Amino acid sequence: MYPNLYYVFKDFFGVEWKFLSIVNSFGFFVAIAFILSAMVLAKELKRKSSEGLLQPTEMTITVGHPATIVEILMNAFFGFLFGYKILGLFLLNSNVTEDPQQYIFSGIGSWPGGIALAVLFGFLKWYEKNKQKLPKPEKRTVRVWPQDRVGEITILALVFGLLGAKLFDTFENWDTFVKDPSTFFSVSGLTFYGGLICAALAIWWYARKHKIGFWHLNDAAAPTLMLAYGLGRIGCQVAGDGDWGIYNAAFMTDAAGNVMGGGTVETFNQALQANTQFFSHTGTEHAFFAKPGFLSFLPDWMFAYNYPHNVNETGVQLANCTGKFCNHLPVPAFPTPFYEIVASLIIFGILWSLRKKIKVPGALFALYLMFNGLERFLVEKIRVNTRMNILGFHPTQAEVISTLLFLTGLVLWFWLHKKHRAQPVAGK
Repeated sequence: MYPNLYYVFKDFFGVEWKFLSIVNSFGFFVAIAFILSAMVLAKELKRKSSEGLLQPTEMTITVGHPATIVEILMNAFFGFLFGYKILGLFLLNSNVTEDPQQYIFSGIGSWPGGIALAVLFGFLKWYEKNKQKLPKPEKRTVRVWPQDRVGEITILALVFGLLGAKLFDTFENWDTFVKDPSTFFSVSGLTFYGGLICAALAIWWYARKHKIGFWHLNDAAAPTLMLAYGLGRIGCQVAGDGDWGIYNAAFMTDAAGNVMGGGTVETFNQALQANTQFFSHTGTEHAFFAKPGFLSFLPDWMFAYNYPHNVNETGVQLANCTGKFCNHLPVPAFPTPFYEIVASLIIFGILWSLRKKIKVPGALFALYLMFNGLERFLVEKIRVNTRMNILGFHPTQAEVISTLLFLTGLVLWFWLHKKHRAQPVAGK
């Protein structure tokens, strides 16, 4: 279990580089997910452009003018933030930066580091523009292809995805938010579907503004979205951010964090009695699922995992562990993030293999909605989540949204095919 990269390097290489503690494992894998997905999206948009399915737009730019005061100040501002916070990790007392997440979201930082990088970044912007300066600035018309806009699309997805994920998590845990509104600004607590919906709306607006073929963009994004989701879930599994499933009482865990089979009703009840304070806050929903004989070659953690050293510091104290991240679950749970990693990468492979075979614009995206909805609906059956009360039913927010996504994809699939049969060349 690795809450941040410090623990990764300590475990694998035996080095204790404190500055690596600033790199949260979940954030690291989310960043990897965005980078790789942007590359895949650019590749697919380029293919569609080469086939004439997407067209460029023209825009007029001015080249050769020197850096403006606003450009220099903006660069200096970002340099100051970087120096104030990141350099502060190296320049400030270790007691101040012991909790990297708390430090990043605090007002503490290094003024000398911030000022130094502000001056450097401001100078670099001035120098860059000065090299390109012409005796007389001129206007030029350039053609911009959809694949050239992947950087902007990625930033939109990042900003609105995180905002939407936080908003939906707040709605899902409204009672907690009312008691402590500051939880909205916490780095924990994100709801995937909130991010997906808000990011999709932002990108739809962007595509319309820049005249990018809507259905072809959606088709290009479909495999990318599953890839990003699967890679992001690696961060959930590695960091142990609370996205695990219900307890699998067919397994047990000891004080050192070791997981073993042979769990029974008696051992589960013993764990409940020994950790009453913990279970009074988390609930006791569980199932008994022993490892099937034909899967005996698989490690136990694929069926039950106790998430030692989890980033949320949830559970009970690990033996012989001091400081932060010393907790583990007293009863191992189904590792649902791992299941979603496997399912998402398989779905990505299916969608990627079908992307050239499905000719109806938008149909691949409809297939993505169905796969996505089905995968999440099934995993919610063994996942810990807040339940709502709707006409006597108690689904989770994810179950409701995943059902709507599946039905939307199904309706969209038949509607697009019907439309395509009536107008075979539509969307090209």
